[in-house]
Amino acid sequence: MAGRGRSGDRIEPSFSGRAARDDDEFSLDADDRIGGNRSARRGSSKPPKQRAAPRRRREPREREGGGFFGFLRGVVYWCVVLFIWAGIGVAGLVVYYGSRMPSASTWAIPERPPNVKITAVDGSVIANRGATGGEALSLENMSPYIPEAVIAIEDRRFYSHFGVDPLGLGRAIVTNFTAGHMVQGGSTLTQQLAKNLFLSPERTLERKVQEVLLALWLEQKYTKDQILAMYLNRVFFGSNAYGVEAASRRYFNKSARDVNLGEAAVLAGLLKAPSRLSPARDAEAANARAQLVLAAMREQGFITDSEVKTAMSQTPASAKSYWSGAGHYVADMVMDQLPGLIGDIKEDVIVDTTIDKSLEKKAEQSLVDVLDKEGGKLDASQAALVSIDGTGAIRALVGGRDYAASQFNRAVKAKRQPGSSFKPFVYAAALEKGLTPFSVFNDAPIRIGDWTPENYEKKYNGEVTLATALAKSLNTVAAQLVMYDGPDQVIKLAHRLGIESELQPNASIALGTSEVSLMELTASYAAFMNGGYKATPHVIRRVTTAEGKVLYENTYDSPPRVLSEQIAAEMDAMMMGVIENGTGKSAKIPGWQAAGKTGTTQNSRDALFVGFTSNLTTGVWFGNDDGKPMKKVTGGGLPAKAWKEFMIAAHKGLSPAPLFGNGQLIGDQNNGQPMAQAVPDGGQPVTAEAPPSTTIGGIISGVFGGDESANRYPQAPVRQQNAPSGNGPVPPADVAEGDGSGYGNVVPPGDVGTPQATSSVQPHRTTLLDLIMGQ
Repeated sequence: MAGRGRSGDRIEPSFSGRAARDDDEFSLDADDRIGGNRSARRGSSKPPKQRAAPRRRREPREREGGGFFGFLRGVVYWCVVLFIWAGIGVAGLVVYYGSRMPSASTWAIPERPPNVKITAVDGSVIANRGATGGEALSLENMSPYIPEAVIAIEDRRFYSHFGVDPLGLGRAIVTNFTAGHMVQGGSTLTQQLAKNLFLSPERTLERKVQEVLLALWLEQKYTKDQILAMYLNRVFFGSNAYGVEAASRRYFNKSARDVNLGEAAVLAGLLKAPSRLSPARDAEAANARAQLVLAAMREQGFITDSEVKTAMSQTPASAKSYWSGAGHYVADMVMDQLPGLIGDIKEDVIVDTTIDKSLEKKAEQSLVDVLDKEGGKLDASQAALVSIDGTGAIRALVGGRDYAASQFNRAVKAKRQPGSSFKPFVYAAALEKGLTPFSVFNDAPIRIGDWTPENYEKKYNGEVTLATALAKSLNTVAAQLVMYDGPDQVIKLAHRLGIESELQPNASIALGTSEVSLMELTASYAAFMNGGYKATPHVIRRVTTAEGKVLYENTYDSPPRVLSEQIAAEMDAMMMGVIENGTGKSAKIPGWQAAGKTGTTQNSRDALFVGFTSNLTTGVWFGNDDGKPMKKVTGGGLPAKAWKEFMIAAHKGLSPAPLFGNGQLIGDQNNGQPMAQAVPDGGQPVTAEAPPSTTIGGIISGVFGGDESANRYPQAPVRQQNAPSGNGPVPPADVAEGDGSGYGNVVPPGDVGTPQATSSVQPHRTTLLDLIMGQ
């Protein structure tokens, strides 16, 4: 009984072992068993217990957060994971590439390449030379528009970031992705400076990592203003200009101190592509870029709308393709000489020159005016000019028509035949031999060996004085004189006065067939102007460091005497006749005594005029670089016109002063000896001694003249007393070289250079250069 009662309550086994099961779950109940239910078979009075309804299997629950949001959360999750791993990777790269760099304790800003600042006598800058092309300026000394323009267009958050600008980098990435090509860069100014200072321009991951590390180091070590100043003084602006000062002078011919808003916008715009956007290459592209810079400055609040409108009218239309201005010929000359004076240039230096910038501009303008007006129709394409004072100091130098077109210095480096402008040396040698300006020679056809010199006009004048022969530039008389002097003696005198080129000892030297430079020819004429002293041409007065230490100072203030005062005075008077009555009439300067000599080579390949007043000696050359003949251009034509234009401008505002010796030659017919005398207006001739003067001529005669100079300098050759003079015998018309006639082999006068006895104590004297330079 007990067993039956319990059997009715039995729970059927289940394979699932779960409290609930599905209808299709496999299980056995009492009816399914082989033996069946005993109580049922026996007909038990208790009804069978109703089978419980089968339980449904519970469906697996959906994962929490499924659907779109689940996907989104998954993306975020894996992005975080990737970011972490990327960070680990970047850190590894930084550590790896950083380990390949030198220790940070050894990092230092490399020295900026030394700059050579070349200045005129008034201290103004002629040019800068060196690897950078300009001196370094502080932010306070440059135009405020320049740093503002650069920050606006290159790194607007410069003063707020820590060397790297994540926002700027992200903006650049988005902008470049949207545009489909490179539009913006993500580097800050600090990163750009780090690249310029320390790294190569190659684009590699290693270089970029090192750039970031160096930028962080720069930000930690220097102030923002220091970083910005270093950047602006070293960045490349195209056309071989590094730094804002070099770029300003290159493109605008002015200092960065004086740059206006429009010009600053052009400079800032260059940084993106210095060569492609250069005003010298594509003015339109440079100006278009400048407009973007101005807009950026306006957006950043640096400028107003009215300033933008003003600046648009200021932006330069174009710039020359190369440095322009005659002053660059001077700068090149300085750089050629500087290593020989101070050695290697290892620091910034300042070179004070003898150049007067106002004279330099007037010299350049005079050549351009004549070439533009008459050069084309006369086939003259080039010209050069050099002007020096009585000490040899170069006051103006123009090496060609346009430095931007040709940097070759024709005044210094070109050697050409001087033609008849060499004749004064022949005549001076004859005067030293004892002839006088009134000695008479026969102007007639002559033969010297196989050479038969002719006058330019192929006309002859018969018997003429030396003064007339020089004024009319008679070739036959000059040829006779060179045989009377001896070619060697003419060469010695020319070298003594300043000609350094090799001269050929032949008869044709009388007509200037040996090549010389315009510089040495002009400097040699200065000995006639200053009363007989050598005028060594020089352009560098002093060289100092930026701190003021003197590295070099010239010593040309005590020149030696190379001509006697009498010879110098007579030559001045004879060359005055060239301008007053001879071939140089076109060079006459109203109100001023002037002397000079024309020179023309065969077929008018070269034409020269070299002349002087009491202030300046100036030489001018016209011709063509390829030696092409001009159309009947003589020294009395284009060169004399340009010389006159320059000298009038150079003497404007100055009081006229006489030449050394004071003027005209008046012959004493009793003994044939001329006297250098001046004839005042409406008066009688007076002695040749000049009253005290503050002009260069007066200073020279005052400082170096008198008895004391005789003790200070060697004596110049004096006239031989037994030589023919005055209206003495006329040399024969047919003179052969070395024929024993006595005219080709006269014993030359003694050389200058034998030191004279001087006292052991010399009183202090103010030198000529001190007076000229105002010291």
